[in-house]
Amino acid sequence: MAKPKTTQPAHDQKQYQRFSLDQRIEHILFLVSFSILGFTGLIQKFHESPFSVAMIALLGGIEITRIIHRTNAVIMLIVSGYHVIALGYRMFVLRVPWTMLPGIEDARHILQDIAYYLGFRRKRAYYGRYNYGEKMEYLAVVWGTIVMAVTGFMMWNPINTANLLPGQYIPAAKAAHGGEAVLAVLAIILWHFYNVHIRSFNKSMFTGKLNHEEMEEEHPAELALIESGKQAALPTPQVLRKRQQIFFPVAIVMAGVFSFGIWRFITLEPNTAITTLPQGETAAIFVPITPTPRPTLTPTPTPDPNKPVGPDTWDGNYAGLFRDRCSTCHYTTAVGGLKLDSYADALAGGKSGPAIIPNDPDQSMIVKIQSQGGHPGQLTADELEKVINWIKAGAPEK
Repeated sequence: MAKPKTTQPAHDQKQYQRFSLDQRIEHILFLVSFSILGFTGLIQKFHESPFSVAMIALLGGIEITRIIHRTNAVIMLIVSGYHVIALGYRMFVLRVPWTMLPGIEDARHILQDIAYYLGFRRKRAYYGRYNYGEKMEYLAVVWGTIVMAVTGFMMWNPINTANLLPGQYIPAAKAAHGGEAVLAVLAIILWHFYNVHIRSFNKSMFTGKLNHEEMEEEHPAELALIESGKQAALPTPQVLRKRQQIFFPVAIVMAGVFSFGIWRFITLEPNTAITTLPQGETAAIFVPITPTPRPTLTPTPTPDPNKPVGPDTWDGNYAGLFRDRCSTCHYTTAVGGLKLDSYADALAGGKSGPAIIPNDPDQSMIVKIQSQGGHPGQLTADELEKVINWIKAGAPEK
């Protein structure tokens, strides 16, 4: 009795090894560290967003968020160092062609694909192991990792950076770091995620393999090379051993240099990396034991510059308090559009609304923000209570 014919050709069931186990592990580690870096970095960059405030609080505060961010930065650096050494092994020892390097053929493929999408060509370009989009994405990862590592080092070690470069390079590094983070996350979501997981779910980076149909669709030139038997053969054991004897000592030195570099990256300035301001003292702002008596006469509209101010006013107490706690963000820099260097500025407020609304502490933004806790310029409980009572009393200026 004849066996029933299968509806699917046998070659469609064949699996082609595309990525080795170490490559897949490397990809997963990079994926996880990149995702955590992107998340913890963007909520710090857009820290005024209600979502960012909630996420930072959920993670345990800004300092814990920074520790998570820096830990994954170190993981990404380690993975990147391993990638360089593994790439060197494949190129020098195994003599695998560096198929991730763009060439003239990729420019031709771009023109062919444009003709295909415009209807002037029946088929897409004849891709090899990697198409031009994958090559450009790989180079973008390389470039982005270098930029993020350099700018991250500058922010992590500001004193040593300022010893070598003008001080303006540190805020410039912060701007470049944040901008590259936004660009990288958007590229992953809009380009990589769509092409790999939505347009066609390519599982090869997790399973390591593609079937015949997938190879024919995505990498027809490589498939033709495999089926023709013209792929470059692996070196003989003798040649392999000879090359390994040269490569392994070099790799050990490279690994040592990478390890030393990462260690110095972390420990060069253990106590000078940018951190939140320390908790303020709980002692009350200085108030004279015997305040100078105020005259009982009706005050004149013209202020006397030599006349002392009362302690429970803006001039007598809270201007100095806010200067001590908030000068980093709300004096020269005016984060969120808010400045606190004058009473008028505090009443005007910033993008979120007035910082101080006399007689209404519940609607005053400074009370709302400070009541949440964990603010970089956090007031003590006693100081916050005094501010609330002062606002309830009408928030007098003088």
